[in-house]
Amino acid sequence: MTFEQLMDYAIEQDCSDVHITVGTNLAVRRYGVLHILDERPTPEESLAMIYTILSNEEIQRVEAGEDIDLGLMIDNEIRIRANVYHQRNNLACSIRLLMARIPEFEELGIPEVVKDMATAKNGIILVTGPTGSGKTTTMAAIVDYINKNEARHVITIEDPIEYIYPHDRAMIHQRELHRDTDSFASALHSSLREDPDIIFVGEMRDFETIAAAITAAETGHLVLSTMHTTSAGQTINRIIDGSPSDRQAIIRQQFATNIRGVVSQQLLPIKDGTGRILATEIMIGTNAIKNLILEEKVQMIPGAIQSGRSLGMHTLNEDLIRLYKEGFINWQTAMDATYDQQDLEKAIGLNNPNAFPSYH
Repeated sequence: MTFEQLMDYAIEQDCSDVHITVGTNLAVRRYGVLHILDERPTPEESLAMIYTILSNEEIQRVEAGEDIDLGLMIDNEIRIRANVYHQRNNLACSIRLLMARIPEFEELGIPEVVKDMATAKNGIILVTGPTGSGKTTTMAAIVDYINKNEARHVITIEDPIEYIYPHDRAMIHQRELHRDTDSFASALHSSLREDPDIIFVGEMRDFETIAAAITAAETGHLVLSTMHTTSAGQTINRIIDGSPSDRQAIIRQQFATNIRGVVSQQLLPIKDGTGRILATEIMIGTNAIKNLILEEKVQMIPGAIQSGRSLGMHTLNEDLIRLYKEGFINWQTAMDATYDQQDLEKAIGLNNPNAFPSYH
């Protein structure tokens, strides 16, 4: 099997990831489940597959012992994000397949209120979730919506560049880590001198990046970023607790002042096996939410989100209940996804064996 044949298979089977490991079988991830394929290329064939996506300079770096992150287009149709790494004295490659085009909000199931967030003039919007939860695609949809509807200058700082945005109403400059800049934080600092309206930071990885992002928001920019957290409350705690103890009070105040919204999401398997569906938690930076952050009452945020339904907010459990009642997911999927099982059991009514029987 050639690299092109492997990609064709992965695309045809609607796979999200492909794994090539020198010396063993190929593998793919489909609808969140890993499948080991029967196909076992020779070591030379596996190496040739991996080298297909690398430049001569990147091959030299890999052979010198480096790991490589890259994003590129294959066949002018599909864009991939890949990581080439060493294991057991051999090479391996993990490839994430991205959609050929940036999907619309409606296709992804992103709540309409996120469009309102995207038109804010300043502040911070975070898209959060575990690895493989679709954060990249959701953020791409947000940037694409801005591109089509707002005459604004957008600077992206990515590792690596994944989706490509042609100029539409907006002007978009995309910078790649280790190619165009040394770090997220340094690119954030320099971007403030580049006349941006919006800055997209691929990931909030460390305190330096968080502090620079908050500074950018405070100086009148809209900052978009992602984090590997599973709820709005956990996101807030991660930002504040991850700051040095002598800076936590000021970071808490700055973040509370500038937060526009948090979209926490997961991709869940549809119970008939036909794909995956988006489950979200939406927190908007209302005065009530800001006050809870300032008063260190993050544990009360789920209640505030429930109280803000009319504004477009909802908790993860509320969305899981919706997906369960509408027949998209089964009970076990909902229970595996929630961060508050007791609340979910009570809400769904599992103490009543006749509750929603057609959805078990």
